Amino acid sequence: MIATPLMTEQKPVAETIADKDWWRGAVIYQIYPRSFQDHNGDGVGDLVGIAERLDYVADLGVDAIWLSPFFTSPMKDFGYDVSNYRDVDPIFGTLGDFDRLLEKAHALGLRVIIDQVISHSSDKHPWFQESRLSRTNARSDWYVWADPKPDGTPPNNWLSIFGGSAWTWDSRRMQYYLHNFLASQPDLNFHNPEVQDALLGELRFWLERGVDGFRLDTVNFYFHSTGLESNPVVKPEDFNASTAPAVNPYNFQEHLYDKSRPENLAFLKRLRALMDEYPAKTTVGEIGDSQHQLKVMAQYTSGENQLHMAYTFDYLGGEFSASHFRAAVEATEAEAPDGWVCLAFSNHDVVRHASRWATHGQQEAFTRLAATLLLSMRGSVCLYQGEELGLTEADLAFEDLADPYGIEFWPQFKGRDGCRTPMVWQSASHLGAFSTAPRAWLPVPSDHLARAVDLQEQDPHSVLHFYRALIAFRKRHPALVKGSIGMIDAPASVLAFTRKADTETLLCVFNMSETQIIVPLPAGLTPQGIKAPGSSSDPAGGSLSLAPFGAYIGELL
Repeated sequence: MIATPLMTEQKPVAETIADKDWWRGAVIYQIYPRSFQDHNGDGVGDLVGIAERLDYVADLGVDAIWLSPFFTSPMKDFGYDVSNYRDVDPIFGTLGDFDRLLEKAHALGLRVIIDQVISHSSDKHPWFQESRLSRTNARSDWYVWADPKPDGTPPNNWLSIFGGSAWTWDSRRMQYYLHNFLASQPDLNFHNPEVQDALLGELRFWLERGVDGFRLDTVNFYFHSTGLESNPVVKPEDFNASTAPAVNPYNFQEHLYDKSRPENLAFLKRLRALMDEYPAKTTVGEIGDSQHQLKVMAQYTSGENQLHMAYTFDYLGGEFSASHFRAAVEATEAEAPDGWVCLAFSNHDVVRHASRWATHGQQEAFTRLAATLLLSMRGSVCLYQGEELGLTEADLAFEDLADPYGIEFWPQFKGRDGCRTPMVWQSASHLGAFSTAPRAWLPVPSDHLARAVDLQEQDPHSVLHFYRALIAFRKRHPALVKGSIGMIDAPASVLAFTRKADTETLLCVFNMSETQIIVPLPAGLTPQGIKAPGSSSDPAGGSLSLAPFGAYIGELL
């Protein structure tokens, strides 16, 4: 039996601004602007459309929204190639539209975190346009330039995540420039203090405008080794395809010299000093480093003078098993005991977790288990738009793809378009009421319409109502928001832990298998009293019976 949601009153941000640690344990809702709501009817979502749907987001009970990039861009990587950090791309609207969105979000009690893509810019950015003109101009050293080897080949073996060499030849300077992603996304040279100053100035622009924090894209890519040493071959036992798909040769190197460099720590302290000038702001860094991600996360979030929190790909990939999750939690606690992790199962870059993990045909039960698990682990939580509807990955034809990553590695890797299709609001409306345009920028899958918001609003037992109830439950229990976590030994297919804060202790048990299981409970761990929405029946005889993909959260008195 799913509990009906208990809505919590949202307070305007101004009323809660004194809580400088609001981000610790917060639930953040990620919005991909191109695909949330199209207001002007051109088939692409926009800022006015987002503002129109903010009441829905606030009703979920989340604490903040994260907006993927909406800045001026040629859109070669759909906004992750910025050509003007201080303006809104016309397809998304205007700065005035952003200000009105920010004002409405704050009135609804939602804080606003915006993406900042500063490891690289677009090749159309005026900085790069000037830098490439000569080796002596004022911004000649603002990007990473290098001479070729004597035979004309690139200076080393570094690879682009999007395929091929990370170096592209420029005939103006007769040099190569570095790009960890598309050739149209040249890497900024963080070794130049002027570049750091300029980028911090771009961040200050948005802080002055009133944003509540930044999600820092590819935060461990800011620095490279000035020695330009070639990366070594990855050892077979260290092979990990969590940062890039398995078919990508990027995985064949141990990325010692092209990212996750120690020099980044000093810059992050500069960035934190900027953030600390403004009350109650936060940063969350994306760490893409399959070989060293926990070590890097620990370095970046430890103490009070670097990032507030970071997320890795431990939960955006890997297997859905008790052993995997326990190992990830224990490693995080060991490596970064005073750091803070931001948890996510889905986002705009990975296959939706309802498709990635629910390959057993029990998608409905799995979806509820995954939600309960995500919202009970230690850390802040990012929910990706449509996750609360139980949306699956869209299966798109090659001719419908827009993502250059998928086009490059098709058909073994289909790219990121399948998780970026438009939000579905009304099941019987054209394009799910996302847009009035004849076509949206990506197709709206027909099977998504059956999970549209309007249908789920009418069904008190829907996944949408389940998410609302869980978020409300989490908010009522400090142990789930900011409490500690302690693992408990359990059968192989079961993940069990406690969450503790002050006088409250909760027991959390999850059956991550397709079969029913009896879980013996350690002496003294018999819960009584409150239970989370969707929990199995109370323990009896010192054990707990969990249905396939069943969960139990109860209070230990």
